[in-house]
Amino acid sequence: MNEQQRHLIEAKTRVLKALAHPTRLYIVEELAQGEKCVCEFVDAVKADFSTVSKHLLVLKNAGLVEDDKRGQQVFYRLRMRCLPSFINCIGVAVAADARMKSMQINQD
Repeated sequence: MNEQQRHLIEAKTRVLKALAHPTRLYIVEELAQGEKCVCEFVDAVKADFSTVSKHLLVLKNAGLVEDDKRGQQVFYRLRMRCLPSFINCIGVAVAADARMKSMQINQD
């Protein structure tokens, strides 16, 4: 593996690590519907403002989201537009696997 490939793999790993938390994955799925204020996530995930902000910072540092400060509020939107289809692909595969396992259990 050359240096350029190594850097690309490391960057991809940072993205996948950022997605590897239920709250952050939820945030990304919600942002796929359109931009949202931090305060909307505080209520939805039942976490305090600082915890939600930390999750959003992880996503921002990985290049997944971008923010826009408007007065006292900060709004976030997806920066990486391919994420919804990637996450949907994973969801379809996981659901299909679950159906197959369920069918196998029922046959036993």
